[in-house]
Amino acid sequence: MQIPYELALGWRYTRAGRATRRNGFISFISGVSMLGIALGVAALIIVLSVMNGFQKEVRDRMLSVVSHIEIFAPQGAALPSLERTLAEARRNPNVVGAAPFVFSQALLARGEEMKGTLVRGIDPALEHEVTDLAQGNAEALKQLVPGEFRVVLGIELARSLGVRIGEAVTLIVPGGQVTPAGVVPRLKQMTVAGTFDSGHYEYDAALVMLHHEDAQRLFRLEGPTGVRLKLKDLHEAPQVARQLADTLTDQLLIRDWTQQNKTWFSAVQLEKRMMFIILTLIVAVAAFNLVSTLVMTVTDKRADIAILRTLGASPRSIMAVFMVQGAMVGVIGTLAGLALGLGIAMNIDVIVPAIEQAFNASFLPKDIYLISKMPSEPQSSDIAPIAVISLILSFVATIYPSWRASRVNPAEALRYE
Repeated sequence: MQIPYELALGWRYTRAGRATRRNGFISFISGVSMLGIALGVAALIIVLSVMNGFQKEVRDRMLSVVSHIEIFAPQGAALPSLERTLAEARRNPNVVGAAPFVFSQALLARGEEMKGTLVRGIDPALEHEVTDLAQGNAEALKQLVPGEFRVVLGIELARSLGVRIGEAVTLIVPGGQVTPAGVVPRLKQMTVAGTFDSGHYEYDAALVMLHHEDAQRLFRLEGPTGVRLKLKDLHEAPQVARQLADTLTDQLLIRDWTQQNKTWFSAVQLEKRMMFIILTLIVAVAAFNLVSTLVMTVTDKRADIAILRTLGASPRSIMAVFMVQGAMVGVIGTLAGLALGLGIAMNIDVIVPAIEQAFNASFLPKDIYLISKMPSEPQSSDIAPIAVISLILSFVATIYPSWRASRVNPAEALRYE
């Protein structure tokens, strides 16, 4: 199979001149452009992969405490029919677990220390169906017996109150009792049955869990305020929520995990989008360095262009030769960047600890960040656009110099040769 001469000549120009004094500088500039494209593509892949890893890690820790979907009655009231709601929710083929809950806010006090808390009444026998947190704290949750008024606290909350397992705390619930002396807040002394560590500071510092029957008595409810669901695929939560809204008999509110933390996820997506735009500028600068490279190449190859024209090459063919040269630089730089970026992103759990050990430093201190290891999750939805944009920018950068090459006048170019 015969290769078109435009392709062969363009590839020859890409490789030529590295050892000659005449156009070695041109080849150096071409190599710098290629290296710039590779580093820009690699930086984009690494940064976006790390951001994906952070998002996944925080999301997983968040979902160890938060269920995929919550169904609850308006204004914190009890469900009209718990059994009917559970049965209707479980009919959905995407639902793999369901458990009742009571949710409200209260104050937790011990001595002079007092903290605002999120109180969650749970069914210990069913909680493992909807959260991973229950599976890792099964022994503590078994201590939540109706009528015993025991609680399980987030580890940061227990630490801030200075309370240990077996000690007593006071739960102050909203809505006081009216007495002849005035309105007196309702208090209940609770025994700490255990603590949990979800790895998510927001919940570790504020969440209190107790048996849902005890919570019903404290908040004067006739039953649980809602039902929590776990799905086969957490990414389908918005679709399943819409399906449940059409199938549930009672007029209930439905909220999926993306709505519960909508602000946080929106902020992460915005940061990721801005990082993509900023780092793409690095690739753009490197790609448009090809303009100067090709301009110098065209100037250096004016005699070659003139000879090709006299042999019958058309302006379009001349333009194709130099476009191939620039495109080759872009393709090689992009492929090298993909290999480098994916190599680092997929082995970042080995590379970062080695760098930390070499410099005796810690990039993610455990006492500051949620996680102590650098996560990474390369996604094809990020990598494919990066490669395409890099190739498009490289191709666009070759158009003007190639067009200038096609306009060279053979007579003018050969006058002083």
